[in-house]
Amino acid sequence: MIIIYDALQLVLGVAYFIIIAHVIMSWLINFQVLNLHQPIVSQIWYGISRLLEPLYARIRSFLPATGGLDLAPLVALLAVILLRSSVLPVLFGLR
Repeated sequence: MIIIYDALQLVLGVAYFIIIAHVIMSWLINFQVLNLHQPIVSQIWYGISRLLEPLYARIRSFLPATGGLDLAPLVALLAVILLRSSVLPVLFGLR
């Protein structure tokens, strides 16, 4: 049972860092520190975006419209943190 718990913690940890990387890259692209015309930046950006867009689309479907501010990454990040710190330990009887 602990193996499943550790595997889920690992998956959620990787998801946490991917979301953080996506947010930081979006800031760097918007402030023109990174350029999407560079092949490696473009590949990383579009790969991460394709990976996270299905999750963000589901979150955006129930969030209110906030104009140019996208709160989906914040909600996804909070959900991952909540799952890792509160839900999984309770489900596996570790608290």
